[in-house]
Amino acid sequence: MTYDLVIIGTGPGGYVCAIRAAQLGMKTAVIEKRAAHGGTCLNVGCIPSKALLHASHLFEEAGTHFKTLGIDVGKPKLDLKAMLAHKDDAIEGNTKGIEFLLKKNKIDAFHGTGKILAAGKVSVTGEDGKVQEIETKNIVIATGSDVVSLPGIEIDEKRIVSSTGALDLAEVPKKMVVIGGGVIGLEMGSVWRRLGAEVTVVEFLDRILAGMDGDVAKQFQRMLQKQGMAFKLGSKVTSAEASDKGVKLTVEPAKGGDAETIEADIVLVAVGRKPYTEGLGLEEAGVTLDERGRVAIDAHYATNVAGIYAIGDVVTGPMLAHKAEDEGVALAELIAGKAGHVNYGIIPNVVYTYPEVASIGKTEEELKEAGTAYNVGKFPFTANGRAKANLQTDGFVKILADKETDRVLGAHIVGPEAGDLIHEIAVGMEFGASSEDIARTCHAHPTLSEAVREAALAADKRALHM
Repeated sequence: MTYDLVIIGTGPGGYVCAIRAAQLGMKTAVIEKRAAHGGTCLNVGCIPSKALLHASHLFEEAGTHFKTLGIDVGKPKLDLKAMLAHKDDAIEGNTKGIEFLLKKNKIDAFHGTGKILAAGKVSVTGEDGKVQEIETKNIVIATGSDVVSLPGIEIDEKRIVSSTGALDLAEVPKKMVVIGGGVIGLEMGSVWRRLGAEVTVVEFLDRILAGMDGDVAKQFQRMLQKQGMAFKLGSKVTSAEASDKGVKLTVEPAKGGDAETIEADIVLVAVGRKPYTEGLGLEEAGVTLDERGRVAIDAHYATNVAGIYAIGDVVTGPMLAHKAEDEGVALAELIAGKAGHVNYGIIPNVVYTYPEVASIGKTEEELKEAGTAYNVGKFPFTANGRAKANLQTDGFVKILADKETDRVLGAHIVGPEAGDLIHEIAVGMEFGASSEDIARTCHAHPTLSEAVREAALAADKRALHM
C-alpha cells in the first residue's frame, strides 16, 4: 500500500501532523512503538505529571487554606494508590482520544518500531518480530526525545529515577534529591514535596530555570523555598551509590571545592532530554544530524534527503509539545502546497508548579544583550482583588515593551493561572500589539487577568491599583 505521508511517532507533533494531512486530503499512516498513542507527552510526560500536580496541589490546599476559607475537613489523608490511579485514568482517557481521532480521520495506524529504509520506504517491526514494508511519497520523523542521563549515575527507576519513574513511586520518600533545576525537576519535585517529602534540588548553574527571565527565576526560587524546597545551586553530583536503603550522593561545587555526601531515599535525575534517533536508519538513509544529534532540517522541515522531513523534539528549538504541534500543522500544509508557518518568537513556556510560571518572547537579559531599549511594566498579584479573595497573592506580571514603538517584546508571569494568562499576551504579540493596546482593552472585574492590564499600564508608569 502506498501513502502520501507516513509519520514515525504519534506524540503531539506526529498525530497532529497526521490529522492535518488527512484533512488536506492526503492518504496518511502513522507508526507508533508504544501500545498507546500520544508519545512521551501523554504517556509519561505532560498529562500524567499535570494530573499529579493538580491532585497534590488540592491535597496541600486541603491541609492549609481550606480552614481559612471556612472549610473544615480535618487533616487530609493521602491515598497515594488512588492518586496514581487517577493519573493512569488521565493517561488512558487522553491516549484513547488520540486513537479515536486517528480513526475518525481515516489514518492507518501501525504499531511497532519504524525504520527508514530509503526515501519513500519505511519498515515496521512488530513485537512478534514480523516486519512489513510501507511505501510512501513523504516520510516525517516525529520520534520526540529521551531522558538524558549523567555519567556514572545509573538510572534504575527504583532508587535513582527519571521523570518516568518519578510518576510511579510506590510511596512518598522521606528525602528526595532532584538533580536539575529545570522545568521537569521543579514540577516533579514539587509534587512529592506537597505529599510530604523533604526535597533538595541540586543545580549546576547558579540559578534555576535557565533561559527564563532572571527576575522571575529569582522570585520563584524564594517562593519554592518558602514552601519548603531546598536548593544547592552551583553544584554538581559526581557519584551516586544506590542500595536497598537509599542513595548516597557525592556533591561538589561546580567551580571546584570540597565534596559533601547527601543521603536520600529517592534521586530524580532531571538534567534534560535528547533527540530520539536510535534505530531509525537515519545513517543508512543518508539523513544528516547536527552537532547536537538533532535531525538537521531547512526552514521547511526538510532534511537533506528529498521526501524526508522532521519535526518536534528531534529537531532544533524548544522541546515543547505545542511547538511540535504547530510544526506538524505547518509541515502538513507545506507538503500540501500551502503556506505553513510557525512564529518561533511567540511560543509560550510554562512551569506547572504552584504558583505557575509562564513566559513568552524576550527576557530582560536578551534585550540588554541585544542593546534594545525597553520599558518594564510590573504589577504584583498582592494588588489584584481576585487574587486577594482567592488567597493567591504570590507573584507578579511583567511586560516588556519597546521604548520607542511600545510594541510588546516579551512577558513573564509568576503567579496563579500564569499558564492561561500568558495567552492574552501571546495573541496580542501575534498581532503586533503595543502595551497601550492591552492597557486600553477592557478587562472583566474581578479577574486575575486585570493584573495583565495593570502591568501594561505600568509600562507607561500609570498603573491604577499600585
